[in-house]
Amino acid sequence: MFAFYLKKCYICIKDCAKCALLFEKTITPNSHFCTVRRVVFSETNIMSEIIWNPWHGCKKYSEGCKNCYVYRRDASIGKDASIISKTQNFDIPIKLNRRGDYKLLADSNVFTCMTSDFFVEQADEWRNDIWKMIKQRHDVNFFIITKRITRFNECIPDDWGDGYKNVSIACTIESQRQCDLRFPVFNELPIANKFIACEPLLTDIDMQRYLNPSIKQVLVGGESGTTARLCDYDWVLHIRQQCIDAGIKFYFKQTGANFKKGEKVYRIKRQIQHSQARKANINT
Repeated sequence: MFAFYLKKCYICIKDCAKCALLFEKTITPNSHFCTVRRVVFSETNIMSEIIWNPWHGCKKYSEGCKNCYVYRRDASIGKDASIISKTQNFDIPIKLNRRGDYKLLADSNVFTCMTSDFFVEQADEWRNDIWKMIKQRHDVNFFIITKRITRFNECIPDDWGDGYKNVSIACTIESQRQCDLRFPVFNELPIANKFIACEPLLTDIDMQRYLNPSIKQVLVGGESGTTARLCDYDWVLHIRQQCIDAGIKFYFKQTGANFKKGEKVYRIKRQIQHSQARKANINT
């Protein structure tokens, strides 16, 4: 087994694997499947944490979408991110190697639909096939982040029940307005593993009355890009304290590019936004 960290990919904007062997040469640096952290693989298998984009492109939906990184990256290569289409990696979870085993190994963590929204309307015709693959690969953990949580009940399979145990869903809450709109809906949904993603964090948020033991973690992050809107460290700390008071885990993911701490505003380069957040040492 080998670990590879090569050229940057326009999808995740981080070091990822440029592989001539993986999936029998179907993956390229600009494909819609790339690593977000670390991929370990042999010639026939892949494991660890990966991104799986069965479709690509999205429609802007709320204030958090204004400076969408997918739109920025697609524009840089002359692509229209508002056009939603299936990718060549649509069936990655169930692809087999030459021995007849799954290429995607058991216990992998799969971040799903990171260049779209899993519940975007234009993907309704494809989603049932995705659910079937997710159910088939009950040995793999799928993580879905969505702004369209109000569409959830009309988009789940008939056998969803209280939720597939291998599916985690994070509801994006970027502002107080979206908190008040989405969090009450999210709390009523049958989901086995619930997370909140305050990213990009655009305002201070009072979510104390919505937090409950069903929420496993709250993630917070500022906005990236040259036109990034402000993320105030006081907002981050306020959300953290609410999580501590409610007994819920808190994770500060990234500072964003336009970060205020105290009376000073910092312009932070993309490549150190995650590390600067870690250095704050405020995760619980």
